[in-house]
Amino acid sequence: MTQTPAPPTPVHWKVVIDAGDPHAQADFWAAALRYEVEDNSALIDRLLGLGALPEQATVEFHGRRAFRDLIAVRHPEDPVEPESGTGLGRRLLFQRVPEAKTGKNRLHLDLHPGEGRREEEAARLEALGARVLRRVREQGGEWLVMADPEGNEFCVQ
Repeated sequence: MTQTPAPPTPVHWKVVIDAGDPHAQADFWAAALRYEVEDNSALIDRLLGLGALPEQATVEFHGRRAFRDLIAVRHPEDPVEPESGTGLGRRLLFQRVPEAKTGKNRLHLDLHPGEGRREEEAARLEALGARVLRRVREQGGEWLVMADPEGNEFCVQ
């Protein structure tokens, strides 16, 4: 008798975004998406205590230790790994890079605030530091192309 193989487990993923200032980007996107900035301070303290992480690889951010060159935001309803503070669901990770954005994104986020809420949402995002790049009206629909504080493009449906 042959057994039916178990279905493959879905692949866990996160979107990684290059940033000049990952902490400022995390604050913007946490507010924009109504996500939470991850708290990795327990992991960082453990790594510092083991001598596996140098002090200069950390910063103080919102009153707690954070990695200097990367930080993530996560959906508030998704599970979190308690030992590291790492989200186990929908996440954006911002990593420090030395160069500025120079071209068009090859990947972008589309935000869907709900029917009839595009302009209200755009105003809220502008108050957070985003800017409208252009308004698009095509046969398939209408949306705004916006840029976050570092110029990364995203759309608001």
